Amino acid sequence: QVQLVESGGGLVQAGGSLRLSCAASGIILSINSMGWYRQAPGKQRELVAKITSGGTTDYVDSVKGRFTISRDSAKNTVYLQMNSLKPEDTAVYYCNLEGPPYYPSTMSYIAYWGQGTQVTVSS
Repeated sequence: QVQLVESGGGLVQAGGSLRLSCAASGIILSINSMGWYRQAPGKQRELVAKITSGGTTDYVDSVKGRFTISRDSAKNTVYLQMNSLKPEDTAVYYCNLEGPPYYPSTMSYIAYWGQGTQVTVSS
């Protein structure tokens, strides 16, 4: 079983920065990707950013140019540097790890989730 431990959330003023981290532990045979999702009150959970084992990154349009995802493969840790934060970034941020097996019917890997960390941006 894989466990994900998140840290770095908190309260920040608009225009400020936060750095989230997520460390994976447990039995990890292979990692396809790690990333961050967020869910604001009354909204569906959305992908914020992810990075594959090969280093390819993907971001939701609303954070491009402001957020940067990075990794430390040796530590199975992923980071999310969030700059120029806006009130609309306020949400619970969840760390995600995807790995084998892959299910063709749903075009997805098995996913593991952290407990979430609150990010609040005041105006």
